[in-house]
Amino acid sequence: MSASSESTAKTGPFAAALALQEEHARSYTELAERIRSKSPEGASVLLTMRQRQEAQLRQLMCIYGFSARKDSAIARPSRARVTEGAKATTEGLLGASSRDPELERKMFVLQVVQPGLAGLMDGSVSTLAPLFAAAFATHQNWQTFLVGLAASIGAGISMGFAEALSDDGSLTGRGSPWLRGAASGVMTALGGLGHSMPYLVPDRWANAFWIATAIAGVVVFFELWAIAYIRARYMDTPFLHAVFQIVLGGVIVLGVGILIGAA
Repeated sequence: MSASSESTAKTGPFAAALALQEEHARSYTELAERIRSKSPEGASVLLTMRQRQEAQLRQLMCIYGFSARKDSAIARPSRARVTEGAKATTEGLLGASSRDPELERKMFVLQVVQPGLAGLMDGSVSTLAPLFAAAFATHQNWQTFLVGLAASIGAGISMGFAEALSDDGSLTGRGSPWLRGAASGVMTALGGLGHSMPYLVPDRWANAFWIATAIAGVVVFFELWAIAYIRARYMDTPFLHAVFQIVLGGVIVLGVGILIGAA
């Protein structure tokens, strides 16, 4: 057998595999664009599959050192067959999504609960330090409330944009970035405002500062309990384990704020 015949015999199967990869990637992209408006989750799954196909294609090209476009004419598969195969895969995924309550629950957790929980944790915990630092530094309720209000709204805007811009959902399948951003931003702001509102107690009241601080402490307790409950309910984290993690983090941040404010 001549050298050229032997080379062709060796590269033929790989050329066919490369051609199949190319066709799959194109078919997944086309189908994703068609169904994007009706099912963003299904489109995300398809685009993820396309990314994997392209990565495998590049690996094959590097390993065997030949051009996919030049050699893929050998044993090139039917485009119609590949498209139909990808379409069947897509319909199966979408059908399973619409019929499987567990899959629907996981998508809800991924797209709404997880970003909302991250926002609530950030708003409830991270704003403790500036709020209580201002409280113990000034002993003035109104000034403390303004600090808490600014920290909460600022953190909500920051978390909302960070969540929306960090992942458009095309690769991870996490759905609309603006839905996730809104969930994260709103919950962040609410988490911070919860323990800021008690400082609306008028300064003219007797012991107004301590009344407001006591109420804020109670609010913080319920905020941390709610976070632990959501983690246990939706993230399959043991409740006591979640309580320990959240309370420990909250106590550390709270202590830092009080120490800085009292210094």
